[in-house]
Amino acid sequence: MTELGATLAMSAIKNNDRVGLTLFSEDIEERLALIALGRVSGFSLDEIAAMLGTDGRPEIDRELLLEKSAQLDGTIKALTTMRDGLRHVARCEASSHLECPRFRRLMGMAVKKVSRRRTMAGAGG
Repeated sequence: MTELGATLAMSAIKNNDRVGLTLFSEDIEERLALIALGRVSGFSLDEIAAMLGTDGRPEIDRELLLEKSAQLDGTIKALTTMRDGLRHVARCEASSHLECPRFRRLMGMAVKKVSRRRTMAGAGG
């Protein structure tokens, strides 16, 4: 299933639920809900496809769930650090943001993150 197909199917379910219609059987709605959960959790379509199983019953790799939860922990930590830093900089009394050591650290973090993304994209990841 393509990302567009999954999005359209979930949209149809949501719209039909609002007006009391049933478009898909319960097992199809369950599979579509699993796809939606996988997407918002950051799983790739290939990872989600593997979770759907071949016999209509989900085959969810618990180790993959733990790996993804660890990735989310890292993302949450980085975003929390960035949020707190931005709040500090918004209230910082330095005459220029560039004079604020915390602002300079934030800029350094941003450069590292962008550099990592470019490196990963160049390596095909």
